[in-house]
Amino acid sequence: MNRRNYQRELDQLIENIQKENRVPKLFLHACCAPCSSYVLEYLSQYFEITVFFYNPNISPEEEYQKRVREIRRLVSEMDYVHPVTIVEGKYEPERFFAMAKGLEKVPEGGERCFRCYRLRMEEAVQLAIEGGYDYFTTTLSISPLKNAQKINEIGEELSKIYGVAHLPSDFKKKNGYKRSIELSHEHDLYRQNYCGCVFSKSAL
Repeated sequence: MNRRNYQRELDQLIENIQKENRVPKLFLHACCAPCSSYVLEYLSQYFEITVFFYNPNISPEEEYQKRVREIRRLVSEMDYVHPVTIVEGKYEPERFFAMAKGLEKVPEGGERCFRCYRLRMEEAVQLAIEGGYDYFTTTLSISPLKNAQKINEIGEELSKIYGVAHLPSDFKKKNGYKRSIELSHEHDLYRQNYCGCVFSKSAL
């Protein structure tokens, strides 16, 4: 079975959007400021974006608040072709721990992480419906440590359930991850050394 090239699929979709001369609305789940930097630089050329910071996996709360401040600062500092705004979701660590129950010992990058992707992406797609957005997606695929195929499979499954188009992505392609590091330095962003949850922190 051939692995899909999600970046190529995104390139084709953007090409079609440009031919139609329209600016769709994108609801973008964001995991942190560094990962969001390149994604915003790239996608704001073609979409009007609402950044959605919803990450109940992050702990402790001080770490969560630090990441919120950084992404708010980044969104306010960057220049965009089309408008970018930010919305903060609720901080609900109890939802993450309920989801992770029984999976505490699963290695990083396994089923617990997949369920965590889904938890955050499902919250995003529900709000995308309410706001009348054309697409939803997440910045998660920019990380070399995240499973882009699984992220896209979850996005497509949620798209079928909720009826909002999922924007395919593998943002680490086209030197996206490298560019995110450059932008993080340019904006002096705080770069955390763990995903956010207590399980990823204990694996350091």
